[in-house]
Amino acid sequence: MRTPEQVKWDFVQQWRDKARKDLAAGAVLLKEEFEDYDNVGFHAQQAAEKFIKAFLVRHQIEFPKSHDIALLRQLVARVDSRLAEKLAIADALTPYGVEFRYPGDLPAVSQGDGEKALRLAQQTRDLIMESLKSYLDAGRPGGGEPGKK
Repeated sequence: MRTPEQVKWDFVQQWRDKARKDLAAGAVLLKEEFEDYDNVGFHAQQAAEKFIKAFLVRHQIEFPKSHDIALLRQLVARVDSRLAEKLAIADALTPYGVEFRYPGDLPAVSQGDGEKALRLAQQTRDLIMESLKSYLDAGRPGGGEPGKK
């Protein structure tokens, strides 16, 4: 049976893994030729959101089902206000989470915009991973493989 600390550590890993997959998907899409790179922006937003949620899980801060990066940063500020300020760069990704997902009057997302979105997500990853470094480097509490008794 997993301890509460192991469950938390495993959950942080799951959020981090999902975020990495979104970053990878965005990078793959960026290499293709499209008329609109909104899907790159979407995956960049999702990656940033999930990295931030990994941080929140690590600190056991409940969060709503929201794609609003600024809202999530407010929660980060409860633990680390300097990190929350640094993460303000990711606020620009919020519209990619919902607004660009549906047809409407928004302009097409250029390849350059997609590149910028992916860079912002990577910067978010770097900030979060640096913040989580000592926690992750310590390894899974009690050792063992995730999901094993």
